Amino acid sequence: MNYRCPICGSWCKSYNYDYSGYWFQKNNLVGSNDRTIIDDWYNVSTPPAPELQAITIDPNISALLVLDMETTICKNHRCLASIAKINNLLTKAREMRMLVVYSLTHTGNLSDIFPQIAPIHGDPIVKSNVDKFYATNLYEILQDHGIKTVLITGYSANGAVLHTSTSAAFRGFEVIIPVDGMSAAIPYAEQYTAWHMLNSPGTRNNAVLTKTNLLSFASKI
Repeated sequence: MNYRCPICGSWCKSYNYDYSGYWFQKNNLVGSNDRTIIDDWYNVSTPPAPELQAITIDPNISALLVLDMETTICKNHRCLASIAKINNLLTKAREMRMLVVYSLTHTGNLSDIFPQIAPIHGDPIVKSNVDKFYATNLYEILQDHGIKTVLITGYSANGAVLHTSTSAAFRGFEVIIPVDGMSAAIPYAEQYTAWHMLNSPGTRNNAVLTKTNLLSFASKI
């Protein structure tokens, strides 16, 4: 896990190291009692970029989730650029006869999904707000197919991707996010999502970041 040293301001890797003693040293708090993260907004250092992992997918226990890729909201160049990446991954997933699940926003329609990555007959579709487990049967769908790992793609990174990935991790699924298959209106939202998944207590033990060209597939049984 990455930690930001409260003394020098640098980011570093640390394992089971306790910085709490530094935070409460009187000298470190002088003149800072009234400051908030808003005051220090532009002084916060960016953490080191995470390393993307090469992963072999077991198609027997894995599902591809394509979240909210609707023409009505996917209009910026970052989202449009992700369509080809998702399409490549979708093609491989279908070749391996993997489960593919789609989601819509609460106001979305099936016809809104880009035709290049549209569902085919039999693909489950859930409809909800940012957490696609909320008030849907997504969990039951995954359980019924014996799914242990979910590959999560879609729009937006800080919306459906972040919250559905977090809910999946809470439920014990291994979460794999190809970062070139997620997008947001601004790069910071994608950066934050990547950081959150690898560092937050609820997700860091169940999440991996990768790219579509770093994924390979084991043989389907």
